[in-house]
Amino acid sequence: MNRILFITHSGMVAFPDRIYWAFAFLTFIGLLGGCGKPEAPPPPVPEVTVMQVQPKDTPVTFEFVGMTESSQQVEIRARVDGFLEERLYTEGSIVKKGQVMFKMDRKPFEAQLASAKGALAQQKARLWTARANLKRIIPLAEANALSKKDRDDAQGRFNAAAAAVDMAQADVETAELNLGYTTMYAPVNGIASFSRIQNGAYLNPTNSLLTYVALLDPMWVDFSVSEDEMLKFRGEMKSGQLRSLETKTARVEIVMADGSVYPEIGRIFFQDANYNTETGTFLVRATFPNPGDVLRPGQFVRARIKGPIRPNAILVPQQAVLQGAKGFFVWIVDQDGNAQTRNVEVGDWQNDNWFVSKGLSAGESVITDGIVHLSVGKPVKILAPDAGHVDGQPNDGEPDVAPAGLEKPKAAND
Repeated sequence: MNRILFITHSGMVAFPDRIYWAFAFLTFIGLLGGCGKPEAPPPPVPEVTVMQVQPKDTPVTFEFVGMTESSQQVEIRARVDGFLEERLYTEGSIVKKGQVMFKMDRKPFEAQLASAKGALAQQKARLWTARANLKRIIPLAEANALSKKDRDDAQGRFNAAAAAVDMAQADVETAELNLGYTTMYAPVNGIASFSRIQNGAYLNPTNSLLTYVALLDPMWVDFSVSEDEMLKFRGEMKSGQLRSLETKTARVEIVMADGSVYPEIGRIFFQDANYNTETGTFLVRATFPNPGDVLRPGQFVRARIKGPIRPNAILVPQQAVLQGAKGFFVWIVDQDGNAQTRNVEVGDWQNDNWFVSKGLSAGESVITDGIVHLSVGKPVKILAPDAGHVDGQPNDGEPDVAPAGLEKPKAAND
């Protein structure tokens, strides 16, 4: 076995080589333990962007799903029984008022008119005879050459003949009307639907509907307001949280299916007083000019009511509002430059902003960006304001509230 010699005060001492190396290793560890550990650098101060809370009167927009409807949709029906002879319009085309659309077989009605005119002529002849007899009898009765009964009988025959003429005249007018009903005209300017009855079919009261014509200018837009929304609006107006929600002053715009905004502005002119128990809503109707026939009946649109004002409203960007176990909260910068959390109550969602009804005051600094690395009570470094918002207001000036039933954006967990 190899040995290693150590010189001490007492002399030379020999150790086995494995003991020597173990002793050397322990000595090295001891030296390391005696050295001071280097201190870790402090974490960088989080950089954040803030907005100053400045309450101000803010216009709001309420959005609902609506459907266009013709302001005057008229059914074209056959008024008399008979065979349909001809359709004289193009299905789905624009028709003008007074344009001929259908014709029925006129021959039976022409015959009825001729018969009625003949009966009228016959009754007029009888009236002439009765009048002549009455003129002869009256002087004779006055001269007591004839009895008063003869005079009364002559007067009665004359009156009956005059009444028969009136009845015959009415029959002629009825026949003329029936003959006129065989030609059907467009009652309004509008778009005509397809024909429900084909040429040659027999028309009677059970299948009298031929088509309909829908007036295109103006157009109506119907939308429904739920009971909860109606009660909410009334409560906010009563408490002063909402102002100028009046149907006479409210403006309505509609957004088409492709996202484009219809250029004409509408006005609300009708609110149904009855509550629809089947849908749980109240019907509201707005009218729109439609000079270019852009709107057609049955289109789904988004109706936006503009004009209401939220006085002294506070808008906070959506990304600044988080949700935790105790509800919604935001990060703010206190007077010492440290980050703090603040519980808030939020209202409607408007574009990418929230209305904050409680929890914030004018002049406070709400952190909008850089929230991930924040800790309560720790200092932060404030950068330049977010260019995308000015005082919490969106750049377009007239943001839109999320439609009824639309899910609000998800917030981060506390």
